[in-house]
Amino acid sequence: MIIGSKRKNRLCLLILILISYIVIFQWMITNTDSGNVISDVGRLMPMKIKKMVKGKEENSIVNTINEAQKEDLKVSIAGKRHSQGGHTYYPDAVVLDMTGFNKVLKVDPVHKTIHVQSGVTWNDIQKAINPYGLSVKVMQSQNIFTVGGSLSVNVHGRDIRNGALIETVNWFRLMKHDGEIITVSREENSEYFPLVIGGYGLFGVIMDAELQLTSDELYYIKTEELNYDEYENYFKGNVLQNDKVKMHLARLSTAPDTFLQDMYVTDYLISPKHEEYSNHNELKEDKFTFLTKFLLGLSRDFDWGKDAFWTMQKSFFRDRDGHLETRNNVMRSESEFLEHEGKNDTDILQEYFIPVDKYEEYIDDLRKFLADKDINLMNITVRYVKHNEEALMSYAKDDMFALVLLINQGMDEKEKKKTGEIIRGMVDVTLKHSGSYYLPYYEYPTVKQMHVAYPNAEEFFSKKRQLDPDERFVNLFYEEYGQ
Repeated sequence: MIIGSKRKNRLCLLILILISYIVIFQWMITNTDSGNVISDVGRLMPMKIKKMVKGKEENSIVNTINEAQKEDLKVSIAGKRHSQGGHTYYPDAVVLDMTGFNKVLKVDPVHKTIHVQSGVTWNDIQKAINPYGLSVKVMQSQNIFTVGGSLSVNVHGRDIRNGALIETVNWFRLMKHDGEIITVSREENSEYFPLVIGGYGLFGVIMDAELQLTSDELYYIKTEELNYDEYENYFKGNVLQNDKVKMHLARLSTAPDTFLQDMYVTDYLISPKHEEYSNHNELKEDKFTFLTKFLLGLSRDFDWGKDAFWTMQKSFFRDRDGHLETRNNVMRSESEFLEHEGKNDTDILQEYFIPVDKYEEYIDDLRKFLADKDINLMNITVRYVKHNEEALMSYAKDDMFALVLLINQGMDEKEKKKTGEIIRGMVDVTLKHSGSYYLPYYEYPTVKQMHVAYPNAEEFFSKKRQLDPDERFVNLFYEEYGQ
C-alpha cells in the first residue's frame, strides 16, 4: 500500500512527537523520580544533585560519608525539606535523606527524657510519650518535622516558659566530616554544641539525641480580640506574669480593612479540672484541613478572601473559648495546609524577631512600608521566644516577639525579583528596630543584612571551615552566606 506524501509526512510527525514524549518522560523519571533534580517545599530553587541516599541504618550513613570522603564529594543533609533556602542540597552533591533513620530508642518516664534517632518526627515522639503522660517541651507548631531538622534550625514554639529548642537538649551524637561519631553535650565535645544546633547541617550528621520532656497537662483556652497597640501591655500583664498561662499565640490581621491593626490572642491556661485529663488525652488528628486550605486558596486570589479567612479564624477561636485540650494536642496543629502545589505560584515563609518593647512602633513602620507594596501577605502569627544566646547563631538576642509571615508569590524570575526587593525592605525595617530574622527561608536577604542580624556569623562560618576543613558538608545557604 502506498501512502500519500501528506499522510506520510503527518505520520512521521506523529511518530516524532511520540518519540519526543517518550524521551521527555524518560528524562523526568531519570532526573526527578530518581532524585537527581530536587527542591524544597518552596520549589523556588530546583537543583541537580549527584544522588540521594536513604539513611536507614547507621552503617549506611557511615559508608555514605566515607565514600564521599574518598571521592571528594560534597554532602547535604535533608529531613522534610521545609527549610526553603537550599539548606538541604547542593549542586552535584550527595543528599543524605535522614527520614528513614527514625526509631524511638528509649523513653525514660522517671527522668522525663527521650532518646531518638534524628529522622524521627515530633508526631512519632508524641505517640511514644503520650501513654506515659509526658509531653515535648519545645517544637514547632506543627508535628510533621524531623528532630534532626528542628535541631539544625533551633526551632521555637508556643510554650512561653521554654524558649528555643537548644534549651531542651541533653546531648546528641554527631558524625563528623571524616566519619568519626562523637557525643556532644555541654560538657563533652562542647565546642560543637552551640554550632550544630542552629547550624543548618554544616558541621556533620546529627545521628540521635536525648531531649528533655515535661508532664502533659490539661489546658483551657482563652481568646480575646484587641488592637495591635494594646498587645505589648496585654502580653506583659496578662500572659507573662500569669503563671497559669503555659502557651500563647496571637494573630495579626492581613485583611485589607484591618491590615496590621486588629489582633486576636489565644492563651492556654492550666485547667483546674485535673480530674478530666483522662477524658481528653487521646491524641487528635487534623480536622477541618480542607476548610483551611479552601479559605487560604481564596485568600491567595482575592482581597475579600482575606477578609473571609480573618473572620473565620476569629470565629473559630472564639467558639473554642473555655475548650479543654491537653498540651500534646495543642502541639498537634494542622499541617496539610502547609503544602501548596500551585503550578505557577508558591507559598513562602518569613519570620521576624522583634524585642517585646519595640512591637508597637515596629508594626507602625511595617504597615507604612507595606502600604504601597504589591505583596500577597496571607497570614501573620505572633509568638514569644525568651532571650537565649546559647546557640552561636541565635535569633533570640532579647525577649522577642516572633512574627511568622505566610506569603504567596509567583515562581518566575520577575516575581522572585519583586518579592525579594520587598522582603529586603521588611528586613531593613526589622533591623532598624533591633530585630532579627529567621534563617531557614529563601535567600532574599543580603549578606550584609545577615551579618547585621547575626553578628556572630563570621565566627560561625570560620568555625565551620576549621571543624570541616574539606568543606564536606555544604548547601546553597552556605554558598550564599558563608563563603
